[in-house]
Amino acid sequence: MECAATLRGIAMPQWLAGAAWTDPEDAAMWRADETELISAPPVKPADRAELSDTWWATLTASLDALAEQTTTRVATPDTDTISRSVVTEVIQKAFPEATIDVSLDEWATAHADLSWANLTTPECYILDWEDWGMAPRGLDAARLLVSSLDVPEVAERVRHERRDDLGSRTGKLMSLFYCSKLVPYVDEGAPVRAEALRLLGELEPLR
Repeated sequence: MECAATLRGIAMPQWLAGAAWTDPEDAAMWRADETELISAPPVKPADRAELSDTWWATLTASLDALAEQTTTRVATPDTDTISRSVVTEVIQKAFPEATIDVSLDEWATAHADLSWANLTTPECYILDWEDWGMAPRGLDAARLLVSSLDVPEVAERVRHERRDDLGSRTGKLMSLFYCSKLVPYVDEGAPVRAEALRLLGELEPLR
């Protein structure tokens, strides 16, 4: 969070102070950060289809501003440092026969944990910045899209707002990456499986 305080143009809590200390008995290091109090609650599943145009405009402007900034940090979605090998492993586990080229050619700064629980409403703030850093283009948009597939109108809004990222080849790979994390645990007819198969069809080379 302290490092994220250098970012500009993003709807996020202001960082105020931090403290860190070690616990020799547990071989652990602890940290506490004081930030601006955000009273708006996290977005609940029932809220997603009711978000205002102003809310979406704030989120879009924040993600655009974030992508324009640079850092030496590398994003750690789900605590794993993002890399071509990690993305390849996740996709191949879900689709062993896939023959796509996992070339991550475009990178940009990302939040890397853009779940609905880390977004607030009615005012849009982005919370929980511990995983942020450089990532393949579209990582954040893909996370939000895949977690919205159960509500088609919300998924379409995400596609519209982040169409440039999600329409890029790297963005499609990120969408497939997040779909692949869920595919082993869903039914055959689940929207996430259908989305994954659609993406595979677009990404696999013609035979």
